[in-house]
Amino acid sequence: MIQSALDRRNLPALFAALPLLRELDPGLLDGITREIEWFSLPGGTTLFSAGQLVDGLYVVVNGALGVYSLRAGGGSRLTGRILAGETVGETDVITGRNRSATVVALHDTEVARLSVTTFEKLVATHPQTLRHVVNVVTSRLESLQHGSSQPRVAPKALVVVPNGSDVDAARFASSLAKCLREMGRTEIVHSGLANDQTSHWFHRLERANDFVVYVSDPQPTNWSKLCLRRADVALLLARNESPPRAWRVFEANGDIESVGRPIEIILLSDGSPCTQMSRRWLTLHSSRRHHHVRGLADIARVARLVTGRAVAVVLSGGGARGFAQIGVMRALQDAKLPVDAIGATSIGAVIGAGWAAGWTYAEMKERVRRSFVDTNPLGDYTLPFVSLVAGRRVNRLLRSEFGEAHIEDLRLPYFCVSANLTNGQAAVHRRGLLWLWLRASIAIPGVLPPLFAQRQVHVDGATINNLPVDIMRDTLDGTVIAVDVGADRTFETDAEMTEVPRIWRLLPWLRRERPRVSILQILLRSGMINSAATTIAQRELADLVLKPPLERVDLLDWGAFDRAIELGYRYASEMLAKHGAALAPSPSQKTF
Repeated sequence: MIQSALDRRNLPALFAALPLLRELDPGLLDGITREIEWFSLPGGTTLFSAGQLVDGLYVVVNGALGVYSLRAGGGSRLTGRILAGETVGETDVITGRNRSATVVALHDTEVARLSVTTFEKLVATHPQTLRHVVNVVTSRLESLQHGSSQPRVAPKALVVVPNGSDVDAARFASSLAKCLREMGRTEIVHSGLANDQTSHWFHRLERANDFVVYVSDPQPTNWSKLCLRRADVALLLARNESPPRAWRVFEANGDIESVGRPIEIILLSDGSPCTQMSRRWLTLHSSRRHHHVRGLADIARVARLVTGRAVAVVLSGGGARGFAQIGVMRALQDAKLPVDAIGATSIGAVIGAGWAAGWTYAEMKERVRRSFVDTNPLGDYTLPFVSLVAGRRVNRLLRSEFGEAHIEDLRLPYFCVSANLTNGQAAVHRRGLLWLWLRASIAIPGVLPPLFAQRQVHVDGATINNLPVDIMRDTLDGTVIAVDVGADRTFETDAEMTEVPRIWRLLPWLRRERPRVSILQILLRSGMINSAATTIAQRELADLVLKPPLERVDLLDWGAFDRAIELGYRYASEMLAKHGAALAPSPSQKTF
């Protein structure tokens, strides 16, 4: 009804369709309509700020508003979105207090204002209206009390911003639209088509489509400014091999991230390996994510990530049991389920990094076998001042397999986790030298030396968070598959003892009565104990948990390489056959 009224520019019909006013009789509605102010807000404009006097409540007619609340440590954060037909500011009107939050137009938005006087008159003559406002307020309070947040809303309008004339933005936008059309109705808008159109034309276009892709000019023009105002997400396009330079459109338009509009950087390449230029591009603008694009498959991944339809995989630590994750990778490929992002801890970080780098299944097996089976990575024992193992062999193996690549250069969005002993928190690594942060993520306390970097001390991420699903959820909308290969079974032995034998009895003891646990096993298992309860909670956050049957694979049984891979493959294949169809997010997901 709201859309029909907007198309006909019928103000009485529009207000009659709004939830706040739809129960009014025609006579009263006509009187209220004459007192309502209707005006437009360009994208990025503040409707009202925290602390201001209350002047009424507002109804969103077209577009979307963002609600910003103050952070405890300073600054503000986006805590909610108000969409067409919804109200904002009603709590302040009821309490009579100053504004409790700041509200900003996320893109060009039309709103209707009911002044405090008009609202009081409305409630006095039609008390049922208050019921609607109270229901809205109650719903928001319950959401806060239960710690839940508003469901994330997929963006409708995207703007492609080329870095310069050497970037073919039209071609990229065409390919992106092709991928988006598999999810819903999509329209591409260039300056030649819409430069002189009214705001009503744009609103009608966006209502008629699931997605609209705007193509900005590379330089700051009126059209570029309009595109940035209307967009929910900005895709900054550049050629990875070109010398990094700032996007010129921001010279006149400012930083659109400041009004809650996320930025994603798209680095185009001709198919050659990454040139380690990524990190230089990423210093130019803060961004939610960056993407390496070499072909249509990569653009399809961008479309899924931006619209909240991505599939991410989270890999756990678990020593030699982690080899099963290679089999899971093969099963996902056989099921033709694209993986759009990877996050991992410990041994899972190593396997996930190879996956994110584009290693094939055969290449993964060859490289991991070479590093963990053919060569014992924990064989360079040393005097145990800091650890049992010197760590030089592990360093050499990691550098041999990953070279000097940075995390930013990986083909897929990727992070790994270490435990920061300096501050007692999990450290999430999304940038930096890949082999170095992998080394931190697998630094089993007491076994491998910690990584000392930037005056911080890092050890194996499994000590704090062995299955970082929560970290993936913080930055990605979509489906999360968790692969848990940690050791849940009881750590037991048949030996009865409180101390090892004296030196002259040690050799017979080792020969005949050696317990079924070693110092390496004890240290590895001890390092994972603290995160055991966390892992249980992390499983609840995943859409699908894959936990291969690895009870007979020990944490340090490197010789179980092929058996663990096969166990992971068979188990994952069975689970994906049962649940695979339900993993892809629904194409009917709500949009602005």
